[in-house]
Amino acid sequence: MNFLIGVILEVQEATLMVTRSMRGLFRRPFYVRETINQMDLIGVGSLPIVLLAGFFIGAVLALQTAKTLISFGAQNYTGRLVATSLVRELGPVLTCILLAGRIGSGIAAELGSMRVSEQIDAMRALGTDPLRKLVRPRIIALVVMAPLLTVFADIIGAIGGLIISLTLLHIPTSVYTASAQEALNYNDILGCLLKAVVFGFIVGTVGCRCGLRTRGGTVGVGLSTTQSVVTAIVLILISDFFLTKLILAVSANTY
Repeated sequence: MNFLIGVILEVQEATLMVTRSMRGLFRRPFYVRETINQMDLIGVGSLPIVLLAGFFIGAVLALQTAKTLISFGAQNYTGRLVATSLVRELGPVLTCILLAGRIGSGIAAELGSMRVSEQIDAMRALGTDPLRKLVRPRIIALVVMAPLLTVFADIIGAIGGLIISLTLLHIPTSVYTASAQEALNYNDILGCLLKAVVFGFIVGTVGCRCGLRTRGGTVGVGLSTTQSVVTAIVLILISDFFLTKLILAVSANTY
């Protein structure tokens, strides 16, 4: 019971944090420089690891699926399976899990350090709203950059699957690409971007909330960092289930 009450209170506090940080979104100060800096840190800084993970995920998918398909004489559908797996599920989920580990933990550690060293209290004393200056740029940057990183991961993953199909499975490029194009539709792409936006919002909100509630000095900073990563990953997986059901329901009504 106490756990349930604690969860409800945390959801309430996180909702209030986001609402207050986004209040007056089109009023000065805009903190454009802080937002751009966060986009650079999240997008450019995370791009190498996202591309590396995406490439090998696509390569492994091609290896695993092709071996099964060959036994049925359907190896020409390798591109279809790789593309649909990346775009519908693995691309947004794994990209944002990487962001939770790299960016979410960094946000929690940074804000937690500012909290225990009383820098946030000093900002309030100087008349600066810490939620608008610290929370808003990070959430906006994650919501914007998570879909872009997901698109890059999907593209590189498809290229990784193509390279494996060409070199090890001897599937022609035209067959692979045609199979991938036939499998995907606009609902798949929009669903992928929707998932990435929601997951990015989750990573930003959880990281900021865990950082701002930090207590107990440097030990508390480490605890908040760990809680941020674990909570964000769990929420990503839970929300992925419900988003997938929503997307499938919309797709069924469309067709």
